[in-house]
This record gives sequence, structure tokens and C-alpha cells, in this order.
Amino acid sequence: MHVAVPLCLGGFSPSASVVYNFSRHENKQTNCSTTAPLWPFIKMRALLLVALHAALCCPSSGSHGENIQTLMDHVLVLRVPYGVGSRVHVSLTCGEAYENQPVFWKKDGMALSPPLQGNQVMVLVEEMVGGNYTCHLGPDGEYLNHTMILIQLDPDNRTVILEEKSPEEGHIHCSAPNYKGSFHCTWRRTQSRANAAVLLVKAERHMEQIPCVLDADSSGLRCEDVNCPYNEEKHRISLTLYIYSASRLEVYTKTFYLREIVRPARLPNLNVSDGRVFMWRYPDSWEKPCTYFGLHFHVKVVPSGHLCNSEEYIVNGTTEDTKYDVSLKTKKYVFCVRAQDKFTRGPWSPWSQCIVNKQHVHC
Repeated sequence: MHVAVPLCLGGFSPSASVVYNFSRHENKQTNCSTTAPLWPFIKMRALLLVALHAALCCPSSGSHGENIQTLMDHVLVLRVPYGVGSRVHVSLTCGEAYENQPVFWKKDGMALSPPLQGNQVMVLVEEMVGGNYTCHLGPDGEYLNHTMILIQLDPDNRTVILEEKSPEEGHIHCSAPNYKGSFHCTWRRTQSRANAAVLLVKAERHMEQIPCVLDADSSGLRCEDVNCPYNEEKHRISLTLYIYSASRLEVYTKTFYLREIVRPARLPNLNVSDGRVFMWRYPDSWEKPCTYFGLHFHVKVVPSGHLCNSEEYIVNGTTEDTKYDVSLKTKKYVFCVRAQDKFTRGPWSPWSQCIVNKQHVHC
């Protein structure tokens, strides 16, 4: 399937003729049969036709081919200006093999009225109303081919499909447990667009594609940069997500170095000795040797009943040891610890905690 350049509404060629005659008369390049008394009338008619022609043509995406692009097989993307009613003619072709066949078209599974038939047809796309056009052998015949027309606002900065996690992080959150090249990215749909579907995801670093697998619920994906392990990063990873709801397509991008998203796993085997010395070890998923991929630890003691991220605390500090001696008079508190790469100072791991209630400790 292919698409032609967007067309303005037809039927206004006389206006072009009038304007052309006006130009020639004005420049005195040839004689014109128009007499002087009729000249103001012709001039006004020409201007009116030009204005009418512009009013009908300009709201469309124009006659510029770059406003329609083939994103992938069977998918066309029409970029339309925000806040301007667009009317664009798009040419669709069922296929060269069906040139002499009785081809009939449907939109979103429904027959069109009046019937649309022929191997190559022109459809009118108005504003945000795209759709899935299928061609069939006869009115109720077998399916032959299809083209989905999606609409993308230009500029594409008024997003409604995904929730923004934060102004700093944007709409996509990515993390990695270590530096081996595997990372996971997630996103969350807005409540009003809960059924939005992922169309395409691209991940690459310096023109090299990174293989990814979409999560079962289509709310994230896992990628493996096989050329990454232990190499110094010179180029960022670029992730592009194409997601659509009804006919509306939105494109989200995120770029990052792996070192910016490496987040150690929760610290395992947190326990206490002698009722006051808390001990833990590096996560099993963390890089070795630990002397080269060093972590440091944020230690925090908060009052009993408080969460680890509480702003109220009894002890708050850092250490590079995997143990910490708590000397307190109080016998009721919560001991919290989390890890961070001490060299890159990337994201902190989730908190690990022990709840101390006199002689009872639960980790």
C-alpha cells in the first residue's frame, strides 16, 4: 500500500484562472478582453475566490508530503496542526495484484456509504477521525489488505494517553539492576485512555538497535543491550514509544545512559546480632567484584510506627560497611537501610527494614 501527497479540496480551478488573468493584465504581458468598467468587479471576484480557496485548503495538512508518513507496514500517520480543523484527502491502494479485481472498501469493519470501490481510492480524513481501512474482493468478499490511518498532532506536546511520572522523569520510567545491559522501562496509561494500545517501540544506541520484549500487559518492556557490559558509555540509549487510542497517535521518547538508571536491588539477608548490630550483604544481582562496583549505604532509624521515608528520624547517616551498630536507649524503633552506587550516585535501592520492639525484632 502507498499514499499520495495530501490534497486540498478540488473544484476551484477557476479561481486560479482568474488570478492568473489578473496577474497578466496587471503586468501587461498580453491583451485582456476585460473592459475597464468591469475591472473592479473582476478584481473583487478574484480576491473572494482566493480567500475561499485558502479557507478550504489551508486547514488541511497542506500539500506537503511530509505531513503523511508510512510508520510501518499498513500504518500511515497523518500530522495535523493543533487547534485547526483539517480536511485531507489520502490515497489508498489495495495492491497491484488486485488492479483488475472488484475491490470494495470498509472502514473499521463497516461498509461505506456510498460504496467505495476500486483498487486505488481517495478517502477524506477530517480532523482526528482516522480509522482502519480494509479492502475486500466484492462487497462481502474475502479480506485482501488493510491500511490504518492514525492522527498525530503537530506539535505533539499535548499528551493525553500516558500519565507523567514527574516533570524530571517524564512519562517513562527506566531502571536496571546492574551494568550488564539489561533494563526495564514502564509507563502508566491515563484513566480515560486505559485501552490505548502500543503500536511500536524502538530502542537504539548510536544507530544500533537494541532488542526488546513487551510486557504481557503492554505497560512496559525489557531490553538487552548486548554490546554494553562494562564498556564506557559514550552514547545515550534512545527509547521511542508509539501508542494510540482510537485514531490518536502519541509518541513518547526517553534518552539516558545506563549508569543513570542502574538501581541496586533491595538488600537481602538483613538481620540483627546481639540485639543491636544490623548486618546485610550486597544484592545477588549486583556486579562483582564488589571492590570495583562499590556500594555505599544510607542508614536510618525512625520512630516506631513510621515508614523509612519519614522525615522524622533518630539516626540518619551513610556507611560503606555492611553492618551498623545501633546504640539507643529506646527499645522501639525501625531500622532502615538502602544502597547506591558510590561512584555514579545513581538511584537508591528500595528500603530494607527491621522493626524492633524491645526483645522482638522482625526483618
